[in-house]
Amino acid sequence: MKTRSARASFTAALLLACCPSAAHAQETAKAYPARPIRIIAQFTPGTSTDILARVLAQKLSASWGQQVIVDNRPGAGAVIGTVAAKNATPDGHTLVMAVSSAFGINPSLYSKLPYDVLADFAPISNLGLTPQTLMAAPSAPFKSVREFVAAAREKPGQVNYASLGNGSTSHLSMEMFRAAAGARLNHVPFKGSAEAHTQMLGGQVPVMFDAIPAALPQIKAGKLRGLGIATLKRSPFLPEVPAIAESGFPGFEAVGWIGIAAPARTPAPILDKLNAEMVRILSQPDVMERLASLAFTPAAGTRAEFAAFIKSEIAKWGKAVKDSGAKAD
Repeated sequence: MKTRSARASFTAALLLACCPSAAHAQETAKAYPARPIRIIAQFTPGTSTDILARVLAQKLSASWGQQVIVDNRPGAGAVIGTVAAKNATPDGHTLVMAVSSAFGINPSLYSKLPYDVLADFAPISNLGLTPQTLMAAPSAPFKSVREFVAAAREKPGQVNYASLGNGSTSHLSMEMFRAAAGARLNHVPFKGSAEAHTQMLGGQVPVMFDAIPAALPQIKAGKLRGLGIATLKRSPFLPEVPAIAESGFPGFEAVGWIGIAAPARTPAPILDKLNAEMVRILSQPDVMERLASLAFTPAAGTRAEFAAFIKSEIAKWGKAVKDSGAKAD
């Protein structure tokens, strides 16, 4: 009996010496955060990404009693801010908004991207989805997705479409749709939603994809015509606009997203604590109301779910980039 007991004690001691203990993991999470947290947002103040980051900052600060600041690092298609996060100390005190442009599109758009999404970051959680919306100018002759496709097929390469820039989600969504529809279109890039919408209202460009937060006020005001939402089901924000999937293109989906991530090698207990907090924050009524005001659909989930989602999005947008020939180098 003594031999057996001694053997068991030796085995237990060996396991404790070789592996981090559950108690140590709990202590790591309990001690976090030890100082102020920085959330890097890759876009300017007032944008959807910035607003969402500030909602998180306020909630985290109230919950954990540490200052949480939003560090705006715009520029170079979200590359500048993303690289800054990659180079930060992996201790959970620097986080980054995992936006679809930086984490889903850029890996294919840039031939020499200074970060590797899958190797350099630890996904924490998705936060919100922003479906793309197909809109037409009031002067456009088509009033539905089918009519738009018919017009494009009738005049190959003669129908113009606006976008928010080469390689943007707006651009690539139309390229995916063009391929699905078997149509040839002429791309006219602009510098942002305001400029593109102005050109559409003036009749210079008849159609474009734009994210639902930007499209919603224009459609609700009757200035632009909603043809279709790039989701499998209708959006609760624009229930009168049919899903493109129900307009002759089953399975068509083009959705922007914003999540949150940390530098790779951030300890798992800290990532788990952050994930649990994100899920809790996004379930709060005032946060849900704030997201609704931005036309975001909440999308919190597990770390594993977000990691798998990012991989699938890289593949999907990679095909759209290849088909369009877009490059940002």
